Amino acid sequence: MICKIHTIGYASRTQDELVSALRHAGITMLVDVRAIANSRRAGFSKTSLRSAVEEAGIAYLHLRQLGTPKEGRDAARRGDQETLERVYSGQLELPEALAQMAELQSLAEDQTVCLLCYCEEADHCHRRLLVDAVFPDRKRVDL
Repeated sequence: MICKIHTIGYASRTQDELVSALRHAGITMLVDVRAIANSRRAGFSKTSLRSAVEEAGIAYLHLRQLGTPKEGRDAARRGDQETLERVYSGQLELPEALAQMAELQSLAEDQTVCLLCYCEEADHCHRRLLVDAVFPDRKRVDL
């Protein structure tokens, strides 16, 4: 069993930098955990990002239900960690999110998975909360 789970934020990266970091870390699957896989940053909308990582030999999967609802995203932008945590914990209780959490656990059994969203710092992001909920016994490695 793999004992690490990786995360990455693309806020200050180019698409090439992100793909390079994934390849360097030996990532075999990028799991996009944004509620909305669109971005104003070039190269980070779902179709473009998927093409780039797949071209690099890395699988891509978007698990929308593991993203943060709008209220949580707004709280994160304000630096309101308490509201983010409250909103996101409610999201993770939904049946659709529970199903995607189980899917993520299964995928991570035999692949080197990296969770992606916009936020640069995982400690102030839902990625940390997701790792704590789904992989409490794994070491989180932030790329």
